[in-house]
Amino acid sequence: MSEKDNLERQLSDMLTEGELQQQQDREEKERELISPRYEIRIQTKMDPIVEETKIYRGMAKELDDRYDKYMKRAEGDGTSESKSLEDEKS
Repeated sequence: MSEKDNLERQLSDMLTEGELQQQQDREEKERELISPRYEIRIQTKMDPIVEETKIYRGMAKELDDRYDKYMKRAEGDGTSESKSLEDEKS
């Protein structure tokens, strides 16, 4: 009888955990549907990605130059980005 009781307990646990998991999934989906009220933007004087890339380039050579386009755009005085955004709006 103890084996039967053990199996019933395991089945009950699995069913209960499944219900809880479904409820948690539903709550997560509901949270995703709610749009945030505020958007926080922080303006910085230096780009941490650019600084980190410069450090890594000082230590080693890149094989594929995947950050070249980003670095050229970031090393500019920032006007190229703002101009391109203004051009897109026009």
